Amino acid sequence: MTGTAVVVGAGVGGLATAIGLRRAGWTVSILERRTELERYGTAFGIHPTAQAALDRLGVGEAFRGRAVPYRGARIRTPQGKALASLPLERIERKAGRPELLVARPYLIDALLGELDAFGDVPLKFGENVRDVAALVAGHDLVVGADGIRSAVRASRFGDRSGPRRIGTVAWIGIADFESGVYGETWGKGRFFGMTPVEPGRTNWYATVPEATTADELRGHFEGWHDPVPRILAETAPSTWIRYEMRHLFPALPTFVHGGRVALVGDAAHAMTPNLGQGACTAILDAEALTRAVSEHAPASGLPSALRAYDSERRRSAQRVAFASRNLHRFMATEHTRMRDLLVRMMPT
Repeated sequence: MTGTAVVVGAGVGGLATAIGLRRAGWTVSILERRTELERYGTAFGIHPTAQAALDRLGVGEAFRGRAVPYRGARIRTPQGKALASLPLERIERKAGRPELLVARPYLIDALLGELDAFGDVPLKFGENVRDVAALVAGHDLVVGADGIRSAVRASRFGDRSGPRRIGTVAWIGIADFESGVYGETWGKGRFFGMTPVEPGRTNWYATVPEATTADELRGHFEGWHDPVPRILAETAPSTWIRYEMRHLFPALPTFVHGGRVALVGDAAHAMTPNLGQGACTAILDAEALTRAVSEHAPASGLPSALRAYDSERRRSAQRVAFASRNLHRFMATEHTRMRDLLVRMMPT
């Protein structure tokens, strides 16, 4: 089954969806409201299941060329005492491959490279979509990959589900040295994370109360174990990125509408980043949607394909979003004694 499709949004989920549809023989175009692609350098964690999906989309080799394995990470107290290990070794044993980390620009470049190889997938910038009905009328399939404030979702699914604030904000950056200490440090109402991202650099993120300014951030982690203060001291505030923690609530009853519209990524299930699964779920959505569309014969029609996509992805993605939101509450609690006792009981 083939036809014409328009993908609204050129983030990870949108680009991956466009690749999958084009590989399936569809005529595809992409609309992006920004005037250029976002290329800030935070790291994405890509789980083995999402790596396999990238392989099926034909992007795996290019992605792995710039990715680094994530191993040996711990959960620590602000004094540096290790409470538990992150389950990275178990993930690797089960999947036969490690969790990988990649800078966002490198993943975007890998996806763009695959699109460019087709040579016939237009990507139009500065397209602030308002008339979704016109897109539906002009295409066989409309994919909303336009983020937590999705215009496609608002138009086709109503405004009951929308962005909800969490009450915390994350500051994100990259330090120009390898910390050698990876994982997360959990304090009272705040936490700090460090991961590898590429040789000679460390990806970091600090989650603090929402009202915290850039000028106040270093004070929140004063006296914490090395290298937390050093990372903040040696990273210029002008390079920090502020990320307001939000999620989509309540959960949508379906990811598809009218047999011709589907949502992927944050448009369908925006979540807090605590499980590091935002990019993964977007990739899995894209691959599942395009696989469902390609596998259903014309006789069964696009509505049947979209129902299959919704059946495969909705409950799974929403479980991840729910778990991530609850983990955020657990990590950011003010009641640290009970939390730390429970963390110590985690298998190492």
